[in-house]
Amino acid sequence: MIFVALGTQKFQLNRLLIEIDELIETGGITQEVIAQIGVSDYIPKHYQYYRYIDKKQFDDFISQATVVITHSGVGSIISALKAKKPVVIYPRLHKYHEHVDDHQLDIAKAFEKKKYVICRYDDVPLSQVMKRCRQYPFADYVSNTNRMVGIINDFLSQEQ
Repeated sequence: MIFVALGTQKFQLNRLLIEIDELIETGGITQEVIAQIGVSDYIPKHYQYYRYIDKKQFDDFISQATVVITHSGVGSIISALKAKKPVVIYPRLHKYHEHVDDHQLDIAKAFEKKKYVICRYDDVPLSQVMKRCRQYPFADYVSNTNRMVGIINDFLSQEQ
């Protein structure tokens, strides 16, 4: 199953939803697709969707997924990486009025540089990214949370 996560903010990502429908129509995607579409106003024709889901359902869909396709929401990305799922990031872009700037592209590039994810760039069809995903040597995600907490705690203890 492919799980698509578009987050809960006020920005649509109709391009992705349409591209997935087209891939299903042409046989480019044959797996089941489940999407959390948020405020996007495009209604998928060939796959199951929810506007919003709770954390438990989100985690269940990620655990069942063979691939997670997501916007550049750090929470969605990290959840999929912690579950050791291949992640395709489809960033919202300012030129399509999907966000106020292109920070989602910057986030995607940062994760891709570490080989944690594959980014779907505007000039590459999703079908090509999905083919690449099958053989891509994804790196294991390493969280820096504990190290960062340690640095903060060290700093705070020095201030006392």
